[in-house]
Order: sequence, then C-alpha cells, then structure tokens
Amino acid sequence: MEFTLEEMRTHLAALEARISTACKIAGRSRESVKLVWVSKFHPAEAVENAISLGATDFGENRVQEAELKFSTPRTALDGSRVRCHVIGPVQSNKLKKAAIVADCIHSIASMEAVEKLEKVCAALPGENGSGKTLDILFQVNAGEEETKSGLDVHEAENFLNGLAARGETAFPHLRFRGLMTIGKNTGVAEDSRECFAFLRNLQQKFLAKGGVFANFDQLSMGMTGDLEVAIEEGSTMIRVGTALFGERDYSKPVNDPV
Repeated sequence: MEFTLEEMRTHLAALEARISTACKIAGRSRESVKLVWVSKFHPAEAVENAISLGATDFGENRVQEAELKFSTPRTALDGSRVRCHVIGPVQSNKLKKAAIVADCIHSIASMEAVEKLEKVCAALPGENGSGKTLDILFQVNAGEEETKSGLDVHEAENFLNGLAARGETAFPHLRFRGLMTIGKNTGVAEDSRECFAFLRNLQQKFLAKGGVFANFDQLSMGMTGDLEVAIEEGSTMIRVGTALFGERDYSKPVNDPV
C-alpha cells in the first residue's frame, strides 16, 4: 500500500532524522549526502507528492518507467530541474533511451557501454548544440554476490585504469562522477561495511589521479537498511524507496520493450 502525502511527510521526517544522526556521528554535514527517492513501480502521482515535500532526485531501475515519468521536465520546490537517475542495469539496446531521459546513470560496468554512450550523447541535442553531457557512475559488485550486477571487484581498478589510458579527449560527452554498489543482502547492515570501505578507497584513489577522474567525487551506496554504515564510509548518495513511498505494487509491473 502506497503512502498518502501525510504518511510520506511523516516517514521522510523519520528518515531525515536517521540521515542527520549518521552524518553527525561521521563528522559530516547533512548537505554532503544526497537523497535519491527510488520511485520504481510507483505512479507519477507519488512522484508529484515527493516533489511537494522537497524531493529533487529520483531513481528508476527501468528505462521505460523513467521515460514515462521524467521525459517531461519537472521542477523542484527550489526552482531547480528535477533530476532522473537510472540506477538499474541498462541493456545495450536501451542505452540511447537511458541517455535521453537520465541526468545520471549509476550502473555502467563495461567499456562497450561507455563507448556507446559517448556516441549517443554526441548525437543528442545539447545546450550549446554540441551534444548532451551525461554524468555516469560505475557499478562495482563490491559484495562479490552472484546475483548482483557490476564490475568484478578484482577487475574494477584495471577497468578504471583503462579509461584513464584512453585520455581526457576520448569521452568528451561523459562525466565520470564516481562509483556505485549495492550492500550485501544479509539483513545485517554491518556486513556491508567492508565493501563500502573498499569502494570509498577505490573512488578516492582515482579522484586523486585527476584527468578524466577530475569530477570523480560521488559514491552511490546505501539504502534503507544500511544507510548509516554507508554514510559512515563516505556515501554521497543514498537510494531509498519503500521507506518513503510505501510498498510497491509488483502485480502491475512496467516492462521495458525489447
């Protein structure tokens, strides 16, 4: 059952208290952590309610669902444009659609996808007519779980070094913003600390290199159950859905067309 607007307001207050407390414990400012409202399987009306409560960033797993809700620009309460994050794996044949609707894609995990996105973004209309600039994060399977997508934890560094070797002019329409991972699915938040710390160390190492990684300052990690540990380990974006919107209705999924 989805929350009413007032229920969303109450749950947002509780979530904000958790985030603020975690930031205080970690010696960080609340502003250093962005809340991404995961709106997958929730209707446009729920998105509108979230915007009325101050939401500025939304995460969608499925490209078609992102198109339905965010192809038409939405304005946040602060006057900024609402940002759409594609946070689920994107098939190669859907990368163009993802690039059109998304402001940021969190789930890139292959050189093929990077190369295709560069070509797609170069051909899209941009503010100055020279293509669209897209933020991307690289997903790492830091928990080494077979059911999770992303770069193999033992290959991630070599992959990033391969991007650096291509040079700063190879991908002019892509901003490499950082890394994303999903915590371990054990139900115990502390079990994810090691993989979150690994991701932070990897992100910091490549941010220090500069060049193509000059903007590599983002860590998308932490969800409802493990956000405190993620914030303690340096997360800059947490992805929260059910705790804000209520239970999803999986009986009527939105399926991506092939």
